[in-house]
Amino acid sequence: MWDKTFLTLHAKCLALHAAGDKNFASYYSDADQAFLASIGYGEREFYDFVEDLNDYGAPSPETALLIAAVRRDYFLVVQGSIPSPARLMPADLPTFGDTLGGISYLPRILAKAKAKLRGELDPDIMYGCGGDRNFLEKNGNIHPADFLRHVWAAAGDDQLILRLVEK
Repeated sequence: MWDKTFLTLHAKCLALHAAGDKNFASYYSDADQAFLASIGYGEREFYDFVEDLNDYGAPSPETALLIAAVRRDYFLVVQGSIPSPARLMPADLPTFGDTLGGISYLPRILAKAKAKLRGELDPDIMYGCGGDRNFLEKNGNIHPADFLRHVWAAAGDDQLILRLVEK
């Protein structure tokens, strides 16, 4: 099952990173790369969860798996396993101070979540980073995977996400 493969790969990469190997490109065998492609994931995207766990203690492997499950489902169901060629670049992200409904950071995490679903995040952008985790915790204690599912279900209606966060 794909979830066991994900967690096994996560543990392997976590150990490599903890041992001081920061060259994530060397972490992945051909089979690992094929697995990541099959779930709509990139090497750096996967590594960011490993790096943050080792460096900051979060997100947990379980959280990384739940986030990956949402992305995988979207990739398989909506995208038909066809990667998007588009990329959300750092310069195109809303700023930390941009607001939606008077809530700062919401436009930024919303843009990241939409791009995460579609597999369009530039490798220098992480959905579920410390800033995202802090925002979601302080605005409804929303799990990052649940936020992704809500963004998917909202189908572009940002007001639905605003109401979720306002709760």
